[in-house]
Parts: sequence; C-alpha cells; structure tokens
Amino acid sequence: MSIVNQASSFLCSYSSISSSSSSSHRDLTRASIHFPKIKTDNLSTLIPKIQSNIGLVEEIEFSRIPPKKQNKNNPKMSHDPEVMEKLYVILEAVSDRVEMHKNIGEQRNNWNSLLLTSINTITLTATTMAAIASSITSVHGAPLEALKLSSSFLYLAATGMLIIMNKIQPSQLAEEQRNAARLLKQLESEIKMKIAIRNPSLSDVNEAMEKVLAIDRAYPLPLLGVMLEKFPAKVEPAVWWPVKRRTSSKRCHDKNGWSVELEEEMREIIKVLEIKDKDDYIRLGEKALKLNKGLAIAGPLLTGLGAIGSAFLASSPHNSWAMVLGVMGGAMASVVNTIQHGGQVGMVFEMYRSNAGFFKMMEESIESNLKERDFDSRENGEVFEMKVALQLGRSLSELRDVAASSSRLGSEEFGSKLF
Repeated sequence: MSIVNQASSFLCSYSSISSSSSSSHRDLTRASIHFPKIKTDNLSTLIPKIQSNIGLVEEIEFSRIPPKKQNKNNPKMSHDPEVMEKLYVILEAVSDRVEMHKNIGEQRNNWNSLLLTSINTITLTATTMAAIASSITSVHGAPLEALKLSSSFLYLAATGMLIIMNKIQPSQLAEEQRNAARLLKQLESEIKMKIAIRNPSLSDVNEAMEKVLAIDRAYPLPLLGVMLEKFPAKVEPAVWWPVKRRTSSKRCHDKNGWSVELEEEMREIIKVLEIKDKDDYIRLGEKALKLNKGLAIAGPLLTGLGAIGSAFLASSPHNSWAMVLGVMGGAMASVVNTIQHGGQVGMVFEMYRSNAGFFKMMEESIESNLKERDFDSRENGEVFEMKVALQLGRSLSELRDVAASSSRLGSEEFGSKLF
C-alpha cells in the first residue's frame, strides 16, 4: 500500500475513535480530509528529462566562451610572432632612447645655465680686481701684484671656458635633444598604432629600423667625433627621416581617394613650401648663424684683451690704455656672453634649421606620393590631404584656397600658420 493511502486510512480510524469516545459531541457531523493523490507512475520519466536539461544548460554556458584558436588560413586575424617580436624590440629601444635624449637634454640645458653664470661671475670678478688695482696704482704709484695677477688669471680662465662653451653651444645641444625626444615619441606612437590596428609585416620592421637610425644620425648623443657642426659653412635643413623607396610601378584602377584636382593641389602646396616657408627659415637661420659667429668671436676676444690690460697695469702710471682694456674688456665680455648664451642664439639657429627640415620632409612626403603610380601604395588621398592641412595648421578649405591663390597669383602667402 502506498504512503498516501496509509495516511488517509490512519486519519479515518483516528476520527472514528475520537467520535465514539466523546458522547457530548454527537451532534457534530463527521468530517473527512481529502488529500490529492500524487501519481508516482511517471517519476522514472522525469529524472531523465531533468538530467537532459542540465546537460543543455552546461552546453549553453560553454558555448558562450569564445574559442581561443584563431583561423590560421586568414592572415588578417593572426600576427607573425617573429615580426611582432622584432617590432617590440624596436619599440623598447625607442622608449629607451626617448628617456636618454630627455635626460641628456636637461643636462645640457643645465650646462648652459651653469656655464653662463660661472663665466659671467669670473669675468666680473676679474673686472673688479682690475679696477681696484688700477685705482691703487694711480694713488700709491705701485699696484698690488696679487690683484693684478689674480685678475689676469681669471680673465684667462674665462677666455678658455668661453672658447669651449662657444665650440659646443650647450643651448643648441639641448634643442637637438628636445627635437630627438619629440621625434622618437612620434615614432613610438606610430609603431604602437601599427601593432594595434593592422597586421605588421617585415617591411614595417625595416621601415621602423631605418627611422630610428635616421634620427640617431640627425641628433647624435655623443659630443666627440659625431657632434653636429655648430658653425656650418652653409645652412641646410635638418634631415631626420630615411629615403623613401618606391614599392612598385603597376597601375591600379582604384584611385584610393586621389583625383586630378587633389594632385594639382598638392603640387601647388609643394611650390608654396619651397619658395616661401623653407627658404624663409633658411634665411633666418643664416642670420642667426652670423650673429652667433660674431658673438662667439667677440666674447673670448674681449676677455683676452682684459687679461692683457690687467697684466700691463704696472707698466706706466700715466698709461690709461691698460686700465681701459682691463675694465672695459671684462664688462663688454659679460654683456656679449649674456646675449649669446643667455639669449640662446644657438638654440634659435637650431630651431630655424629644424623648421626648414620639417618643410623639406613635407615636400618629400608629397612628392613620393605623387610619383607613386600604384594608388594602393600611396596613402589615402583624403586622409593625406587632412594630414597635410593639420601639419600646416589650416583647415581643408584654407589649404585649397592657398593652393588656388598660388596657381593664380604666385606664392604670396606662407603655407604654414603654426610657425
């Protein structure tokens, strides 16, 4: 007998016993409790269904996890591990170079400040000693040998330090390192972007390597042997990019965003950059170079004359030329030194040279795209036009207006609005 039937029979027997034992409640009607009967015949069929549903849930949960294996047949979905390893090695070297150029740039900027302060202090001290020695000579008839010798020695020390400082040009060295750090940061961002948005190839590795070496040649770290000439015979734009090679000469029907009008616009932009912007900065660089050369010669010359004047203070009490050289030479040398290194004329020259190099790089970039017959090998025309406009600090409409005015009236306006 089932459990439900046993429970119902037990309750019925209990109700009958209680009604017979209590005679006072005979007027109450007998009440029976009815329980629904549970069919136990199909329990065996429910268990397999539950188990099958659990398996279905597990199957659904596992299907949500994406597979880790990539499709090897699709090259866009996978990266060459050797190429990626080489790119990451170059990226690590670039990051290290950024820190090196940044730290060395700060160090050489400190050189400029410390040497300027030290040389001016030495020069003014020597000038003061020469003035005191000359006044004592005129009063007592005999100079103090200690003051005279000390003044001459300080003048000679200032002359030697000025020659070295003018030779290396610390302000120009600091500007070189700042430019190198900025260009290496751009290269670092470019490599990261290539890794993130597309599948790098061996040509990307070679291109990144050439760019790193080109920046190393343009802005060297050492001072001895490979330091850039600070007083060149001819001002040339700085070059920090490798020579671009043409990839192929096949023709393509898809113009990749290029048109005849866009090509003509880019040719006019080249003319404007060549005639106005680059030539203007080369001209300014030549003026800064001439000024720097004159100041570099005048500073040591004046301190040397001050040393000679201090040495001959005792030659004749009535000879005033020695006093003039000893005092005025040092005062004028301090002024010249402050103008040259305090005004950072070498840095200004390097800035003009770098700006001219920037416009030369833009010209070569535009020319390399125009000379490429395969449109797929070019940069996208619309993107390239926008990049040129941003580099020149103009909107697309302003860039087209500059090209149009250059074709009609000649180059009357500068291409760049940034600098």
